[in-house]
Amino acid sequence: QVQLVESGGGAVQTGGSLRLSCAASRSMYSINSMGWYRQAPGNKRDLVARIMADGSSYYTNSVKGRFTISGDTAKNTVELLMNSLKPEDTGVYYCKVTINNVLTYWGEGTQVTVSS
Repeated sequence: QVQLVESGGGAVQTGGSLRLSCAASRSMYSINSMGWYRQAPGNKRDLVARIMADGSSYYTNSVKGRFTISGDTAKNTVELLMNSLKPEDTGVYYCKVTINNVLTYWGEGTQVTVSS
């Protein structure tokens, strides 16, 4: 069973930066996409950013220009660089990997707290 382990969360003030990392416990093949999701208290888990196997990326509007996703399918890692953080970025961030457009793996999440 593959495990995804996130790291890099923490507490910062508005305007600060954090880098989230996600690594798989073993090699994964036929990765279609790797992404980061955020779940704020009382809310559902929403897509923040995603990178496809061809290198193309997607960002939700609220993080465009502030967050950068990068991934390495050979190393089975995905990172999210978050700059100019805002209180509304607060939440638990989960990484997700999709394989063969069928299998999905989730990490256990890492907390990000941005104070004003």
